[in-house]
Amino acid sequence: MAHDDIPGDIRGVARGSAEVPLSILDLAPVGRGFTATRALAGSTELARRAEEWGYHRIWVAEHHGMPSVASSSPAVLIAHLAAATRTIRLGSGGVMLPNHAPLIIAEQFGTLHALHPGRIDLGLGRAPGTDSATARALRRGDLGADDFPEQLAELTGFLDASFPADNPLHRLSAVPRSPESGRPPVWLLGSSGFSAQLAGLLGLPFAFAHHFSSANTIPALELYRSTFRPSEALDRPYAMIGVAAVAAGSAEEALRLARPGALAMLRLRRGAPEPIPTPEEAETYPYSAAEAAFVHDHLSNVVLGDAAAVRSGLEELRKRTEADELMITSQVADPEARIRSYGLIAEAYGLPGA
Repeated sequence: MAHDDIPGDIRGVARGSAEVPLSILDLAPVGRGFTATRALAGSTELARRAEEWGYHRIWVAEHHGMPSVASSSPAVLIAHLAAATRTIRLGSGGVMLPNHAPLIIAEQFGTLHALHPGRIDLGLGRAPGTDSATARALRRGDLGADDFPEQLAELTGFLDASFPADNPLHRLSAVPRSPESGRPPVWLLGSSGFSAQLAGLLGLPFAFAHHFSSANTIPALELYRSTFRPSEALDRPYAMIGVAAVAAGSAEEALRLARPGALAMLRLRRGAPEPIPTPEEAETYPYSAAEAAFVHDHLSNVVLGDAAAVRSGLEELRKRTEADELMITSQVADPEARIRSYGLIAEAYGLPGA
């Protein structure tokens, strides 16, 4: 696969330029008082608007057993979003490969690629995307086993039909597969050094979850770049970071919209996940000192404010990390407020359709 196929349409964008692509990571957040149907409709409308504004790609994340997240089946949601749009890239951010047989993922994304050639990304993670009980139900095996590199090699073998003749899987085919149009580009996702180093050694693009592992961002990106080996996929490192951001008419309103996501994360960490609370519930919740400290720390990692402030915060982060692409995520449950946030960011960056 040619180098130009992997990052998508970013040729001519100088590394370190202020014009790095802007993308979106969407979890189809479900708020209290909203149904999953409404949340998914909001994600569909966001995809349409993001395409109009000029965002580069939208990825959806695999999470399970979370009342606040409706994106439990990335391949299904990607198919729906791709059918509702025409040009924007769609992908997984990511598929948690240990939850699935590699052949199934090769078939699912081969189908997506056949339906929407040149628009599909396959982002892969190794976390369960849930708690241990749900992970056991998904994997039905030894949760202590970590054979992600072997699973990745098997998936690549199916995607590329590249198993050697002496491999027992050599005679198997992932169908559909389109040799003439290649296959979806593979990205590795991570929040620590493991996937960063693996992506570097394999010469793959790498996406780091800064939005929930900010302390590891710089070390992981340094590790990725220092271990990078040119490959058929890439001739130089390509690093994207996921960053939480909320833009509104004022800093106070942005904080009001962001606070419910922090309370939802607090409840998730306590093992009591619920839909994302309303802004009123988050404002009046009786936080203990420890809970207030958790929420403060969580919100300190969210770039929020009016449009100009959010752009300034994103640009500071981009320069500090030297990221090649920014992928913005938002756990604002109200679809209209979430879409407006992305619209304000698009306008602040001067995206062509904003």
